[in-house]
Amino acid sequence: MATTSDIEKAAEVLRAGGLVALPTETVYGLGANAEDVAAVARIFQVKGRPPSHPLIVHIGGAHHLDEWVEEVPATARLLAGQFWPGPLTLVLRRGRRVPLEATGGLETVAVRVPDHPVALALLSAFGGGITAPSANRFGSVSPTTADDVRAELGDAVDFVLDGGPCGVGVESTIVDVTGETPSILRPGGVTREDLEAVLGYLIEAPSTSHVRVPGQHPSHYAPSARVVLVEPEKVADEAQLAQEQGHQVGVLLPPSLAGTAVKAHAVVPVPASMVGYARELYGFLRELDRRGCDLIVASLPVEEGLGLAIGNRLRRAAGPRSSQ
Repeated sequence: MATTSDIEKAAEVLRAGGLVALPTETVYGLGANAEDVAAVARIFQVKGRPPSHPLIVHIGGAHHLDEWVEEVPATARLLAGQFWPGPLTLVLRRGRRVPLEATGGLETVAVRVPDHPVALALLSAFGGGITAPSANRFGSVSPTTADDVRAELGDAVDFVLDGGPCGVGVESTIVDVTGETPSILRPGGVTREDLEAVLGYLIEAPSTSHVRVPGQHPSHYAPSARVVLVEPEKVADEAQLAQEQGHQVGVLLPPSLAGTAVKAHAVVPVPASMVGYARELYGFLRELDRRGCDLIVASLPVEEGLGLAIGNRLRRAAGPRSSQ
């Protein structure tokens, strides 16, 4: 686990233009000084990320928000006050402090305050904003442990802060608050129901948006194995058919089929709790890759609460890869 000296060293690396992998409550991020254009460019290079895909700027508290954005609408202050620190990202008008290189050329910027003691300690020691997409190659499964980062990025990262396993396990919810009515651009660790309870009205969660934000690529969060989504009751039959066709099949076994014998190379039972499933989802996908699966059969959960975010990640994981 990261020590005070580790955090001070990580802050020095950021000041020198280096890259630091840092834990958050959602996933591990690949961090750079948000105001250092060369360091931001290196994030895109290390990840293989298209430069048009904007990054999230992490700040140390809601009281810093005005330093990074042009204006803060009342709705944004309400949501920040309720959910920060936490897995909520707000899209606002870019302030002068944020370079266009960090926003993919957009005049909007995505900002959040992470809810992790190591991340907050680093932000405090560094004293600035940190751009930090997930610390993995573009489009692949996000890392939820420091070992995941080391295995995927190796020496491309100058320093890795180990904060233990991530507690939420899926990325933050991204909410656009630049218009009259907020909308969810990416479901995540703060549920739509949570947001609606605070706002007092229903909000949309469209599958596509004119505002570019992280996580909207057709294929994203994807393991090496191809992911096939079927109805829960068809998981066992689909797995058996694929196994008979010569695939090394991995199965994410839904709770409704708990205890069912499935003909497959590897079977991972899915927790009945959506909180537990979200926390373990990326670990499950990485495990099935490690076990040599070339095809993963899964089903979508009921898309309410965290199930909405899990369903989003599984759909992206199963998306067409030819467009990458």
